[in-house]
Amino acid sequence: MSGLLAAYRRTGADLPFTDPARNHGAAMEGYYWRLVHPEAGWVIIWLCGVCQGYGGSWATVALAAHPGGFLRHRTVAPAAGDFERFGARAGDVFRGSVHELRVRMGDDAWVDARLRPRVTWPRRALGGLGPGQLVPGLAQYWHPVLLAAEIEGEACIGGRRLRLEGARAYVEKNWGPGFAGRWWWGEADAFPDPEVGVAFAGGRLPMLGVSAAPTAVVVRLGERVLRLVPPLARAQARVDAQRWHVRVRSPRYRLELEGETSGETAHRLPVPDVFERRVEMRSQQVLAGRLRLRVDRGRQMLIDAVSPLAGLELGEPSRERGSPPPEARPP
Repeated sequence: MSGLLAAYRRTGADLPFTDPARNHGAAMEGYYWRLVHPEAGWVIIWLCGVCQGYGGSWATVALAAHPGGFLRHRTVAPAAGDFERFGARAGDVFRGSVHELRVRMGDDAWVDARLRPRVTWPRRALGGLGPGQLVPGLAQYWHPVLLAAEIEGEACIGGRRLRLEGARAYVEKNWGPGFAGRWWWGEADAFPDPEVGVAFAGGRLPMLGVSAAPTAVVVRLGERVLRLVPPLARAQARVDAQRWHVRVRSPRYRLELEGETSGETAHRLPVPDVFERRVEMRSQQVLAGRLRLRVDRGRQMLIDAVSPLAGLELGEPSRERGSPPPEARPP
C-alpha cells in the first residue's frame, strides 16, 4: 500500500487528512515565502522551485524586494524537498521551513529569519484546493501553508540592512509537472485589521479536452480560515497586467477581490522548465500593489477593506524555446 500511495502522491494528489505541504516527488515542487512590514513599507519574497529531471535535482531560486526593484536569481544543484513536513534546501544557498528562512545569494543579498507561526493551515480533511487535492495529474496544485507569522532576524537587500521585527510572513507551496500556460495569483495581509488576510490562485488548465479556468481563494479571519474552491464555489476571474478582478459565490458566501498595480512595476521572476533544465522569465509579480477584499455572508458584510503592499502575479504563456543564457543553466 505504501508503494501505491507514493505513486499516487507523485501524480500531485493527496488523500484526505494527509499533509499537502510535504514533498510529493513531483517533477516540480515550489516553495514561497513572503515577508511584509506594513509600517516600514517594505516587502521581501523568496521562491525556490525544486525540480526532478533526468539529470538529477536542481532548483530555480530568487530573492526579490520592494521598494527599489531588487531581484537576484540563479539555479542551484542539488536541491531537495522534505518528505516528512514542509521544507526544502538548495545547495549552500537556501534552507527553509515554517520556522526559518536562511538565504545566501551573496554578501549583499541574504535573509536570516526566524518565524513564529500564528495561523497555520487548520487540520482539515482537504488542503487549499479542497476536492481538487484528490484528483491525480492536474497541471498545478496549490496550498497555503502558513497564513500568518511573526518574524525576527535580519536581511540584507542590495547592501541595505533591514531588521525583520514587526514584519509578517506568509508561506505557501505549489507543485505539479510544471506551470500552467497562464495563471494568476495574489496575497495580501496588510489590511487595517491585522487579523485579516487573503490568498488566491487560478489558471487556465486543460481538463478532458476543455480549457477550464478555476480559481481558489482562502481568507483568514483571526484563527478562522474560509476556503472557497470549486466545485463548491463558482469563481469568475478577469485578469490582465494591470488589474485582478475575482468574484466567488458559494452557498454561504459572496467574495470580491479587486487588485491593481497602483503604478508599481512588476518584477519578472524565473519559472522553471523542468525537462529542459532551464528557466523562463515569464512571471510578472507586483510586490506592492493594492487589493480590496469584500466578503458577505447572506445579507451580512463581514469584510470590506483595502490592503496596500499586496502581492499580485500574472503568469505568461511559455515563449518558443531557445538556448537559455549561461546564467540560466544549472551547473
